[in-house]
Amino acid sequence: MSSNLRIIVYSTPSCPWCNAAKRYFRERGIRFYDVDVSKDRKAAEEMVRKSGQMGVPVIDINGHIVIGFDRNKIDRLLGLR
Repeated sequence: MSSNLRIIVYSTPSCPWCNAAKRYFRERGIRFYDVDVSKDRKAAEEMVRKSGQMGVPVIDINGHIVIGFDRNKIDRLLGLR
């Protein structure tokens, strides 16, 4: 897995799938930026612009957008099996 990954998790504190995604990254020692779109309107607008989605989580892995906690797609983008 590349060490120059840039992962952004657009989330809200009350979202169970957001928390599951963040836990998944933490358990694997994968660094990510957590952006709380309930507190940051600009970030929420950026998330919608990138994904076309208003729902969370939206995960940006080096510019590849993952809608929801799609573990298979995340693993594929990270080169995990």
